[in-house]
Amino acid sequence: MAITNRLFEEISIGDRAQVRRVCTENDLYIFAHASGSLNPLNLPDRDFDGNPDTPALAPAMWVGALVSQVIGNRLPGPGAEHRAQSFTFHGPVSVGDELLISVRVLEKREPRLIVLETRVALANGDLVADGVAEVFAPLQKRVYDHLSAPDLIVHRHASSERLLAACVGLAPMPTAVVMPHDAPSLEGALLAAQAGLIVPVLIGDPACMQTLAAGLGRSLAGLEIIAADTPAHCAGEGCRLAQNGQVRALMKGSLHSDILMARVLSHEAGLRGERRVSHIFVMDTPGMDHPLFISDAAINIAPDLMAKADIVRNAIDLARACGITRPRVGILSAIETINPNIPSTLDAAILSKMAERGQIEGGIVDGPLAMDNAIDIDAARTKGITSLVAGRAEILIVPNLEAGNMLAKELTFVAHAQAAGLVLGARVPVMLTSRADSAQARQLSCALAVLHDHWQRTGHSAVMAQP
Repeated sequence: MAITNRLFEEISIGDRAQVRRVCTENDLYIFAHASGSLNPLNLPDRDFDGNPDTPALAPAMWVGALVSQVIGNRLPGPGAEHRAQSFTFHGPVSVGDELLISVRVLEKREPRLIVLETRVALANGDLVADGVAEVFAPLQKRVYDHLSAPDLIVHRHASSERLLAACVGLAPMPTAVVMPHDAPSLEGALLAAQAGLIVPVLIGDPACMQTLAAGLGRSLAGLEIIAADTPAHCAGEGCRLAQNGQVRALMKGSLHSDILMARVLSHEAGLRGERRVSHIFVMDTPGMDHPLFISDAAINIAPDLMAKADIVRNAIDLARACGITRPRVGILSAIETINPNIPSTLDAAILSKMAERGQIEGGIVDGPLAMDNAIDIDAARTKGITSLVAGRAEILIVPNLEAGNMLAKELTFVAHAQAAGLVLGARVPVMLTSRADSAQARQLSCALAVLHDHWQRTGHSAVMAQP
């Protein structure tokens, strides 16, 4: 529908315009950023009064700002200029409330000033705010086919918060923290311990770890510390504790991943399982309402078909542990059709058939799928793909390590996703964090290990199931 403005001579006393608007959490976050006001009364993630059931209230000036939508879009419309505005606020607005915003022309003053009555009311008619606006009518007639502003994504990590919250009440997992010789790895372990996720056993140079802890303003009192000097020595001590059942997980510190994993996979460590070991990234990406599981982007460089089958199984297990009852698995390639010249399309088709025949259980598997039609339903429909997975994939299985690593890092550094990771397939999970990961990312990796451990031992997820 075309949008047109109204010049001074086209407006009559008594003319009206109105719009409807629903208050959302994103509205409150965006207003907080735009205004700089961080009043906890107006932020959904802050418990202002100690009662978690009390909703956040919309700031009064956000309510008032809604009048601009009617004036700027409807009456007088594009080109209108505010000169003055008064408000009286009568009642609160909470997230989920539907509002009716209206204006009515009270007076016209030459050469082009109009006076408007402004009102904001709830859908049931209760008055929220009223006032008077003085507005200059547009100077030139304009007609627009469409008016819009660029889309905004509010940078929140609701999925991560949900996974962390599910760990509350679960027993902390004894975890060997292997060589935490830098601040992020040590702080991540200490934060996870403070949150009740792990009972850390610190392996490395005691003096180095004590110095780091002091610099972080933390104490290592009461924690078990095992002295080890070289990275290989630290990795060996961690694997020894896991083999003896003294810990149920390993957490990588500042040593290289290949040193730790070489020891985990050695015959001497005794930690090999029946499946191929693989790494799963769990990405909490702004704009997505569920975590995105990506595998394998850290261990298997160019997996063959049977290795990919285990990669799929491990990813399905972790997704189920995180509350996705029957995860949808998209096997990625460059295209969504089978092409013998692109081997990953053949692997994808075979993996889909293996799942159909029960060789891969617990999820719905389909492929080949390109990235767009794996996660975007409109892209899948445009391509004419009929599938239970296309456009809805929760797990993405990449063709090789390079593709997965680039995808995960693009989501992290371009889309501002919160990334966590876990290695499965060995007798104990391994939190194979990057040296660039924040302490918060390491804490979330601990949560993944706790949730997977709980799922393995009890057969059900601690996270409220998602369909």
